[in-house]
Amino acid sequence: MKVLYRLKDAGFDAYLVGGGVRDLLLGCEPKDFDIATNAHPDEVDALFRNARLVGRRFRLAHVRFGREIIEVATFRAPPGDGEASVDKALQKGNGRILRDNVYGSMEEDAERRDFTVNGLYYNIRDFSVVDYCDGLTDLSQGILRLIGDPVQRYREDPVRMLRAVRFVAKLGFRLAPETESPIHDMAKLLADIPPARLYEEVLKLFMNGQALSTFENLRRYGLLAYLFPETDKILDRSDGDFYRCFVTHALRNTDTRVREGKHITPAFLFAALLWPARQQHLAGWNREQQTEVDAMNEAAAKTLTAQTAAVSIPKRFSLPMKEIWVMQPRLLRNSGQRAIRLLQHKRFRAAYDFLLLRHQAGEDGLQELAEWWTNFQELNEDEQSTLTRISKNSGRRKKTKRKRSHNPSLS
Repeated sequence: MKVLYRLKDAGFDAYLVGGGVRDLLLGCEPKDFDIATNAHPDEVDALFRNARLVGRRFRLAHVRFGREIIEVATFRAPPGDGEASVDKALQKGNGRILRDNVYGSMEEDAERRDFTVNGLYYNIRDFSVVDYCDGLTDLSQGILRLIGDPVQRYREDPVRMLRAVRFVAKLGFRLAPETESPIHDMAKLLADIPPARLYEEVLKLFMNGQALSTFENLRRYGLLAYLFPETDKILDRSDGDFYRCFVTHALRNTDTRVREGKHITPAFLFAALLWPARQQHLAGWNREQQTEVDAMNEAAAKTLTAQTAAVSIPKRFSLPMKEIWVMQPRLLRNSGQRAIRLLQHKRFRAAYDFLLLRHQAGEDGLQELAEWWTNFQELNEDEQSTLTRISKNSGRRKKTKRKRSHNPSLS
């Protein structure tokens, strides 16, 4: 409200716009608030000491209040129109917009919005909702519809296809037929989007509490192949049932944690989504030429190389992701002091949860191990030490028996 009224008092038009208005009308709590104005970015920057100009492709102002950011954007016009006072719009030959700083009127700005339900403006002058694109009707009917020609809008920014899938899952809406029909054929345009930008979109897709339904629609429309190409190929194979079940369990677990307000980390999410690809690379392990650790490191490196060509993963998440993978075979060795040391490892809980997912998905031979680690965590330190001594002695006895059974002199 401070931003809106300061802009108004300075003689500018200012409206609350987009998802904030949409969510308030739906009775939901908005994730953030965006403002549209006829003030240019430099004018907004001069008006607020706590403002910072950001963006090259889409120049706007961030007005900070502590950790909160209010995004203030100048009304845009269609490329080639409006008052191009800062930069002209730059488009590639395929229609994708590379720079979009052509300023125009509020009505032109509404036409540039992606979906009708996101093209609603709240006016603080008379407390009304301004609707140029019949968004209120679509909102009441639960329809997600692109503004303008869908083919052209997807060419301008292919990420709109991902946003369509995300909003359908988040809002529980259905896609308008003309918005839905081009997606499968135009999915290939995502290959031209920078991996860093797709990383941000992946977080929005899978960390909003609707990861499973989002994932199913990504596969349905052929979009997952441009986000997780190796995983998508494996899931499509006739022998991909286990991995489909595994990913389903992982995403359902993520959604549950979001609803319960528990912490989720992208490292665990990427570990689950890339596990099929990592296992495929590990399947070629030559035990005579490589140690297990070397084979796992090589498989992880190949998986990341292929993945980052599509969606980049920062090291702060790729490194713990690899640790979760490396700890899976270590959890098999639960005798002696190894179990206590593993329990103290900073990635133990994530690795243990990952082990449970593998068991829940039906991987053979993990039930007893999963139950052992579950029970082990509930013991106090003395009980844990006693149990590890018993496990160690038991392991020695089994090893001795195996040796005797293979000794010809004792047969």
